[in-house]
Amino acid sequence: MARKILIVEDDPDINALLARIMQQQGYEIVQAYSGTEGLLRVEGDAFDLVLLDMMLPGADGTAFVSRLRGELRSGTPVIVVSAKAGLSDKVDMLSLGADDYIVKPFEPEEVAVRVQAVLRRSEGASHAAAESGDGEERYVFKDLELNAATRRVTLGGCEIVLTASEFDILRVLIQAPDKVFSRERLYEMVWRSGYYGEDNAINVHVSNIRKKLAAVRPGEEYIKTVWGIGFKLS
Repeated sequence: MARKILIVEDDPDINALLARIMQQQGYEIVQAYSGTEGLLRVEGDAFDLVLLDMMLPGADGTAFVSRLRGELRSGTPVIVVSAKAGLSDKVDMLSLGADDYIVKPFEPEEVAVRVQAVLRRSEGASHAAAESGDGEERYVFKDLELNAATRRVTLGGCEIVLTASEFDILRVLIQAPDKVFSRERLYEMVWRSGYYGEDNAINVHVSNIRKKLAAVRPGEEYIKTVWGIGFKLS
């Protein structure tokens, strides 16, 4: 069965271009031309991924992701495709729960590769969550425990709710707690695609993990920044 992708983009030409790129990859496409229409679509149907513009009539991209992750409690992957190239725009959307961010104008090949990478991770998470038994893959660091099979993280027995990207980054780090991972290497291992200089994406996701851990263990450091190199557990 073809995976279904929702495109939320108010510019008809760009919407059509994204639809053509996705159809060439074999995906089923549903198109929406406002944030409000996009939210109605996700409320009434199941999608494997959303390609989302930021500047939309009705609910804008920020409102769309906020409602998707908040009120609707949906884990559907979201890739923002926007002309807004500022660092604060990227940071804000990734912090809200977007999985990736592509700046317009874009190359069709980049969109296709990033969609494939996010879908692989999403499908891997669903598959892992369905597995159980003695073969479960567990990692422990201090009082932090990560169960790869159930996609569950606990800190001192308290469950930490992470996005797919946050979980996968923490999983890489906890598998080799003494190793320093560069931002480039983390990106390649988590997104499983070519590196596009997305230091900001890694930084934001690591910051989000730190905040969630700090909410349970204030003042305790679990992820250390190795300046000029990357990150490791601490």
